[in-house]
Amino acid sequence: MSVEFQPAIPVFCIFDEAKAREFYLGWLGMTMDWEHRFKEGTPIYCQVSRGPVKFHLSGHSGEASPAATALVYMHGVEEWHNELMTKPHTHGRPGLQHEEWGIECTVVDPFGNEIRFLQAKR
Repeated sequence: MSVEFQPAIPVFCIFDEAKAREFYLGWLGMTMDWEHRFKEGTPIYCQVSRGPVKFHLSGHSGEASPAATALVYMHGVEEWHNELMTKPHTHGRPGLQHEEWGIECTVVDPFGNEIRFLQAKR
């Protein structure tokens, strides 16, 4: 058997399920793939995705660090930025940064987690 890596999936700490749903499902337009609770009334652990990008969101105390950062390589970052700007959100009016390595659009979720969408120069 050979070694084969799969794409990494960041785990983000969340403190409010409703705010997480509003941000990830509403504003970013992601889909809820699955959710898990040990029993009713306990914190959520779930996976959200959009295309090949997946994030795990955890409401469990001590799991994942708040204010984490994930880097998402993509094409069409300017179109992505335009899409976000048509849906104003209290946690973001991201700009576009033109850097020597590419174009970045950075968003920050309600819990301080930062997602950098980067279209790298080739």
